[in-house]
Amino acid sequence: MKIKWRQWKIIMTAVLGALLLTGCGLLSKENVKLRDLDFTVLSEEKIPEELKTVIAEKGTEPFQLTYSDDQNLYISIGYGQQKTGGYSIAVDELYLTEDAIYVGTTLLGPEITGQKKGAEKPSTPYIVIKTEFLDKTVIYE
Repeated sequence: MKIKWRQWKIIMTAVLGALLLTGCGLLSKENVKLRDLDFTVLSEEKIPEELKTVIAEKGTEPFQLTYSDDQNLYISIGYGQQKTGGYSIAVDELYLTEDAIYVGTTLLGPEITGQKKGAEKPSTPYIVIKTEFLDKTVIYE
């Protein structure tokens, strides 16, 4: 009789442990896209001076940061120092969910053929995206 009771306790402990580990996952909400956000990729001249200063302080390190001026939200992503120039960054997605703003970008490598003079020098590619001001957390994907 004791052996059956011990086996039952082990099984129940395992089941309870499995439920506790998956419980949070069962209650979490899926990130449902409410809408895509309109955005503009800013040229160097259009970036707010305060944001330019922060980006310059990041130097050659990768970064993800946000800045707002109560009218607009600026999302900036830097990919750190690269061996050469000629890189570009594509915005794959920028959308709103109930809890956050999601942004996804891709670093695109330089074309080997027809590179511009000076492209062999290191570069620090980054992008600044301007969108409407929303008081939400930005999630970088």
